[in-house]
Amino acid sequence: MTAVHGPTAPAQIPGATQQQLRDRYLIEDLFTPGAVRTVVTHYDRMVAVGAVPTNAPLTLDAVPAIRSEHFLDHREIGIVNIGAAGTVTADGERYAMSTGSCLYLGRGTKDVSFESDESGTPARFYGVSAPAHTTYPSVLVEPGQGTVRELGDPLTSNRRTLNQYIHENGVRSCQVVMGVTQLHPGSMWNTMPAHTHDRRTEFYVYFDLPQDARVVHLMGEPTETRHLMVGDGGLVLSPSWSIHSGVGTSNYSFVWAMAGENQSFDDMDGVAIVDMK
Repeated sequence: MTAVHGPTAPAQIPGATQQQLRDRYLIEDLFTPGAVRTVVTHYDRMVAVGAVPTNAPLTLDAVPAIRSEHFLDHREIGIVNIGAAGTVTADGERYAMSTGSCLYLGRGTKDVSFESDESGTPARFYGVSAPAHTTYPSVLVEPGQGTVRELGDPLTSNRRTLNQYIHENGVRSCQVVMGVTQLHPGSMWNTMPAHTHDRRTEFYVYFDLPQDARVVHLMGEPTETRHLMVGDGGLVLSPSWSIHSGVGTSNYSFVWAMAGENQSFDDMDGVAIVDMK
């Protein structure tokens, strides 16, 4: 199943209903058991992929919107497993992926498939793809083996561990930057104070959330903020002009992935909390 999302402008935020915001920026069914779901966007030509293999392997097929024979003929992809253990096979090479591991597949990879170790407790593979102008080697990174940054403070409820996997000083790529952030018990805030980065789009997938918990994801321009109530496995599309911070009813984890003009993680425009409205 494939969905296509066109670009939006800040002027479309004021007056939008909550359902209109959810339709434009929130994907709630990316992870469907026994299926591959693809979300094609016009935000820096990024594509999100969700794959939940159960009784049989699933293949990553090209979709009409990208106009290629194979999905990665002109693209690269970063994949994080947010479910139970599973395996990604790329051109015959098998990559065993534990929970939280990250796999980069370079441009020109032909055949990609996903499978779970146990059908009753399936893997949930989350991929983010962007156009690539050259080929970099495929690399698997286990949890904790990337660049680890400890951020925040328990006193402000935002103590978190940030794992950078695909980035300019780690696994090399053309555009995709990807990692996983885990909030510590007792901490609920992420990316606050907020920021924007006009040169990159960012996708968020929230996970490790109890079924009855939610993340209040803040979005919009700093002086015209709105919110989305996001459950486990929810994907938020964050345009370059939008802030992207949130607070949960419990601690949680999220995969962040970016693509755009540059890969500098700290290239951002900060927003003081007192200036937000």
